[in-house]
Amino acid sequence: MSCIYITAEAVRNMKHGNNTKDFNTQISETQTPQHTGSNSVKNRSSRAALVRLVLLCFLLLTAVIVLSVFIYTNNTNYTEGRRQLRSNIANIPEDRDKFLTIITNIIEERKQLLSNITNLTEERNQLVTNITNLTEERTQLLTKITNLTEERKELFRNIRNLSLENDQLKVKNQNLLKKIQIVDGWTYNQSSFYYKSSITMKLDESRRDCIARGADLIIINNSEEQDFVNRFSDRAAVWIGMNDSVTEGTWKWIDGSTLNSRLSFWSSSTQEPNGGTRENCAVSADRVKEWPTFSGWLDIQCDRRFQWICEMNVSQLIQNLRDN
Repeated sequence: MSCIYITAEAVRNMKHGNNTKDFNTQISETQTPQHTGSNSVKNRSSRAALVRLVLLCFLLLTAVIVLSVFIYTNNTNYTEGRRQLRSNIANIPEDRDKFLTIITNIIEERKQLLSNITNLTEERNQLVTNITNLTEERTQLLTKITNLTEERKELFRNIRNLSLENDQLKVKNQNLLKKIQIVDGWTYNQSSFYYKSSITMKLDESRRDCIARGADLIIINNSEEQDFVNRFSDRAAVWIGMNDSVTEGTWKWIDGSTLNSRLSFWSSSTQEPNGGTRENCAVSADRVKEWPTFSGWLDIQCDRRFQWICEMNVSQLIQNLRDN
């Protein structure tokens, strides 16, 4: 054992080539305290082993404690998890019922949604139909507008043409008026021309004279025309074209129309007509010399002699002028 413990210094000296003597000397010197060093090494080794043993025991104790804590913790967690699992398992039927209720509600909502979709689809189809109908109506209206526009243009053309014709008619009327002014004794009033004789004749003779002039005895249609006759007769009794020769009391105009009682102007002072079968013709008199208090119509004998008024409408006059 003594040869093992060589100092480091001796080894260095050997490396640097010191002589054997010195080396041996050094060995001897180092070997001198050989017994004391061996005891010291043993003591240190024992202490180191003891320390290692203590450390090992401490580590084992720590490992045991940690393992125990780990096992306890895992066991606690396992117990809690098992309890929670049991609670969850117990809640499964209730949760299942809730889920079934939710599923049932979802199915009902789905049915309702499908019904709503069906209704909306029908409404959409109805709206599409309405739109189609409105589109057709719009097309028809546009067609009507186009046609009306064309008709309007045609009407404007007709109006222009009528305006031109009207202007031409005005010129013709002016020419006719010039010719009418030449016709002696005729007076214009309310679209008719009137002629009053200057002599007296019986009714039949008076009518023949009117017919010869292209006219006929006057027919009084309204109060305005009666007022005109009163003025035009110039306080003379004149024959008018009315009689009751066919049926007593039924007065008719010469055109065959029956007298309208609401448009009659019999003199009220003598309650005309009052002549019976002897007075079948009529004259109009307005405060004439013979009957100064009378104003209106009087029935009278047809063979009496009075002046007369002939009436001729414009169309008759125009035809007569053309014939002439």
